[in-house]
Amino acid sequence: MLGSKILSTILLAAVSVSALAVEKVAPRQNACVITCGSICYWQESVDEAVQKGFELYQAGDTVGSNDYPHQFNNREGFDFPGASPYYEFPILSSFVPYTGGSPGPDRVVFNRAGTFQGGITHTGASGNNFVECT
Repeated sequence: MLGSKILSTILLAAVSVSALAVEKVAPRQNACVITCGSICYWQESVDEAVQKGFELYQAGDTVGSNDYPHQFNNREGFDFPGASPYYEFPILSSFVPYTGGSPGPDRVVFNRAGTFQGGITHTGASGNNFVECT
């Protein structure tokens, strides 16, 4: 009986160690989708920003002193996958959806169907222009 308790304890320990090893080598689900300047945004943050911006767009509402979301005219000539018109909405380095105040330098761009088109940032751009997030 004592032997079976020891064996059970050894097996449980082996399973626990094995589970830890698998956890450490499993691929990360939260990889960078876009990087704006030095900020890595995961899919969850991108989805939340697009969803919030699109919900406001559909309702005809805006937030912040710059009235986000607003139309993005793409004067820089970015090659987005979908058709215009495009709309920009802040994505924050605090990883919480934008509700007003300082929008920071980073934006998500979506089209009128609510489809993510890309990320843009003022970081590294001259004046009030944008550069594309990578």
